[in-house]
Amino acid sequence: MLRAGLIGVGATGKTTLFQLLTSAHDTRGHGKDAHVGVARVPDERLDRLTALFKPRKRVPATVEFADIAGTGRADAKALLDVVPFRNADALVHVVRAFRDESVPHPAGSSDPARDAQAMEDELILADLGVVERRLERLERDLKKTPSAELRLEQEGLVRCRAALEDGRPLRALELPGDDAKRLRGFQFLSAKPLLVVINMDEADLADMDRVAARTGLSTFLEGAATRAVAVCAKIELEIAQLDAADAQAFLADLGLRESGLDRVIRASYDLLGYISFFTVGEDECRAWSIPRNTPAQVAAGEIHTDIARGFIRAEVVEQGTLLARGSLAACKEHAELRLEGKEYVVQDGDVINFRFAT
Repeated sequence: MLRAGLIGVGATGKTTLFQLLTSAHDTRGHGKDAHVGVARVPDERLDRLTALFKPRKRVPATVEFADIAGTGRADAKALLDVVPFRNADALVHVVRAFRDESVPHPAGSSDPARDAQAMEDELILADLGVVERRLERLERDLKKTPSAELRLEQEGLVRCRAALEDGRPLRALELPGDDAKRLRGFQFLSAKPLLVVINMDEADLADMDRVAARTGLSTFLEGAATRAVAVCAKIELEIAQLDAADAQAFLADLGLRESGLDRVIRASYDLLGYISFFTVGEDECRAWSIPRNTPAQVAAGEIHTDIARGFIRAEVVEQGTLLARGSLAACKEHAELRLEGKEYVVQDGDVINFRFAT
C-alpha cells in the first residue's frame, strides 16, 4: 500500500482534508498524535470491469494517509520521530490560499508560495541535522575500523550535505543506484516526492487551471518530484454530505469532472509513478498497485509470494479490449489474450491471470 504523510501549519484545512479523504474508514492513532487512515483510489476502469463481471467483491487500490496536528509554524523536526512520516512514500503539503478572517493564518496572512518554501526549508534543515550527526559518527568509526562500505556511505552523505547546505531538497539530488540504495534507510524527509495541495476559495474554482501561477507557486513546482493539485475544502465538506447522484450534479454545476478529494488521491498515486493492473472474476474484481516497469513475476508477488515463487506465465489482456469484447473467452477467440513470461513489463490497465505451480 502506498503511504503519504500530510504536513502543513495550522488553519490550512489539512486535518479537514485528512478526515474527508479517509471518511469511509476508521482512522487509528499511531503515536505522537498522528492518525492514519485509508483512501480508495478512484478508477473508472475498475468500475466498468465490476459492472461486466458482477463479482461478489470489488477491491480498489488504496493510499494510506497520515496526519499530525498542525502547529503555528513549519516544523519538520517534529516529524522525524513519527513512524508514519518517516515511512511515508510521499509528503502532501496543504497550503492555504483561501481567505477567512474568522480563521487567522498563523503567519498573519495567506501566502502559499511563502508557506511552501518555509516547509521546504524545514525539511532540508531536519535532514541536514540527520546527515551531520551520522557523518560525525562515521568519522569516529572509520578511525577505529577502516571499512570500504562505511567510506562509500560517508561519500554519499557528503554529497547530501552539500546539496542541503545549498538549500536543495534531496529529491533533487541524482545519486547513483548503489548510493541511493545505501542511503534509503535514513528515510530523509526532503527526499520524498512532494504534492502541494492548494486549499482555495470557492470563488476561485473557475480559475483553478491558473492557481499555481496566481499563488506564486510556479517556480517552486518546477522542482524535481514536486506537483500540485487545487481543492476547496469547504466545497468538499458540502459534497461529502450528498448522495452520489447529487454530488455529481453539484460538481457539474461547478464545471468540475471529479471532486478535489479524488484529484488528491489520484495525484498522490501518480506522483510516485505507480500504475494499476487488475484481476477479475466472479468472486472479486481488484486493482493492484505496482511501480511502473514492474516485471510480471514481481507483480504476481503483490498478490501472493507463492504465485511469484511458482510463476509459470501470465495471461494478459488490456482492460479496454476486454470491455469491448465482453468476456475473456471472446478475447481468447480473437487472439487478444496474450501469454507473457516473467520478464514481461506490466502495463497500466492490464488485466492479468497468473498461472503458477504450487
